[in-house]
Amino acid sequence: MKYAIIIPDGCADEPLEALDGRTPLQAAKLPHTDALAAAGSLGLANNTPAHLPAGSEVANLCLLGYDPDQFFTGRAPLEAAAQGIELGPDDWAVRCNLVTIQDQVMVDFTADHISTEDATELLRAAQENLLADYKGPGRFEFVPGVSYRNLLLYRGEPGQAPPFSAETRTRAPHDLTDCVVSDDFPRGPGSALLQQWMDASEQIFAGHPVNEQRTQRGQRPATHLWLWGLGKAPQLPSFAEKHGVSGVMITAVDLLRGIAALVGWPRIEVPGATGYLDTDYAAKGQAAVKALDQYDLVCVHIEAPDEASHEGRHDAKIEALQQIDQHIVGPLHEALAARGDYRILVTPDHPTPCGTKKHSHGMVPFVIAGSGVAADSQQTYDEIAAAASGRRLDAGWDLMDQFIQHGR
Repeated sequence: MKYAIIIPDGCADEPLEALDGRTPLQAAKLPHTDALAAAGSLGLANNTPAHLPAGSEVANLCLLGYDPDQFFTGRAPLEAAAQGIELGPDDWAVRCNLVTIQDQVMVDFTADHISTEDATELLRAAQENLLADYKGPGRFEFVPGVSYRNLLLYRGEPGQAPPFSAETRTRAPHDLTDCVVSDDFPRGPGSALLQQWMDASEQIFAGHPVNEQRTQRGQRPATHLWLWGLGKAPQLPSFAEKHGVSGVMITAVDLLRGIAALVGWPRIEVPGATGYLDTDYAAKGQAAVKALDQYDLVCVHIEAPDEASHEGRHDAKIEALQQIDQHIVGPLHEALAARGDYRILVTPDHPTPCGTKKHSHGMVPFVIAGSGVAADSQQTYDEIAAAASGRRLDAGWDLMDQFIQHGR
């Protein structure tokens, strides 16, 4: 049995007036995904429990079968794992965005999709100017990642209490787009230290040559650090231990790379995969088809629909969905069917409505098709058809077990 999971990140949405009351999934032309719906089974799953952040960190753990109340410790430790960074029992990781804030409004949580090179230079300045005077226990270090997605590591000392605790609360900057941020700074243990560095970064970055050059090029400057998503290393059983199937991850996003590393999956890095709207969809699809020769399960994550939602661009979201359908769903389904028994799952992790530009809690539509799956009466893949199926999983982490076990 071969398995494929396709995750169009954040593709679940709400009816939009600009689309005559349809969702982007309804408005998009998705012949291959609709064919799966006609031949398979639809339903709704909740990957974002109301008491936890409505983000990809919680939702993708759920989607892969991990109860977040048992396994989720924070977003940043997952991204540290993507970089091969080991966190000891006294260590913490903090997610560090480079953002653009103007007049206390979060104008751009990506600092105009800042390049990795520019981000690295700014983080070097932050390291030299912010952390040199820290006198508390342990030590801090900024670690560049990809583009605006970076880390702040805390290396603790045995027997000494860290500045943070499980009670420390932060807000994800992508949930603050176009919002005043004055009430959304960190709260709880260690929050004063984090806020101090966030505030001080404004002065450090204001006259930095990187930002001067960005402004001259017509790009937004990175005005601040935004520190959030902190946590200690989670302890996850491998996917093979939980589900009895080996897998591989194809993604351009560190969060998914980190989850893959923690569940024992290798990663396939695809040239041209960017984690944005300009990603090479065809290259991802081709890599997934090729991976079926070596792995029992191939998981393809595509960030583009989520990025389009954060920008409030329903047209770009529809185009991303159509590209996924044409270059990933279609070729991968065809390759699976040619190999014998198979099972395919298409589902986003969480909703990201274009109207709000934010991740949200709520149900997402899924479709399962393949060997042994009885067709229901639905003919299209979208939120409304999935709701009409009557199949609901309030605990989204149950979906993966049903997907794998049903295939045996």
